Order: sequence, then C-alpha cells, then structure tokens
Amino acid sequence: MTTGNGQSDQHPVRHFWNAFRWSMKGIRSALKTEVAFRQEVCIAAILIPVAILLPVAALNRVLLITAVLLVLIVELLNSALEAIVDLVSPDYHELAGKAKDCGSAAVYISLISGALIWGLTIVNHIHS
Repeated sequence: MTTGNGQSDQHPVRHFWNAFRWSMKGIRSALKTEVAFRQEVCIAAILIPVAILLPVAALNRVLLITAVLLVLIVELLNSALEAIVDLVSPDYHELAGKAKDCGSAAVYISLISGALIWGLTIVNHIHS
C-alpha cells in the first residue's frame, strides 16, 4: 500500500522481506528460462570460491568477486530488457533489435572486463 505521495507505508522489515521474495522470484525465473544466466551461475559457483581461496590481497579478492557478480547483474538486466521488448514489440522492429543488441553488448563488455580483471590478477600473482 502507498500513501498519496507514492511512499510505501509498509513496515521496513516487511518491505525488505517482500523485496527479497521478488528478487528470488526473478532469479528463479532467469534460472528457469535463460540459458546464458544458468551458464554464468555455474561459472560463478566455481570462480567465487576460487577467488576466496586465492592468496591475493583483500581488495583483489573483492574485485574478482565483484567482476563475477557484475556479469550476473548485467545478464539479469539484459533478460529484463529482452522481456519488455518482446512484450511491447512481438514483431521485428529496428528499434527493438537495437535495444536487444545493446543489452547483449552490455553483457559482452561485462564478460570482457571480468576476464581482464581475473587475467591481470592471476598474472600479477604469478609474477609477484
């Protein structure tokens, strides 16, 4: 329920709990319907423990884990964008294609940046 100014009058704990439930619903949906997200979650399930166990500085560890999580975040946003585009424009439209291509490019860039962070961290660790 909201008040006249758009503010929720929900108790903060209830609001947090609802936000958590909706977030889990979104993750379950992506796991069920998005092959790329499932693949990236599998890779994250390997890379995050590796990042925790690597003998690197704490800041490097945070960067490694953040790089992995960033890919998941961008993939979720891309999936949301694609769903909205498909809802609004089920037939092909140049702008719909552009929106989907830009979302895909964002995922690609997040993957490249993650690979760079991981690669440079490992090379730096080997040479130190």
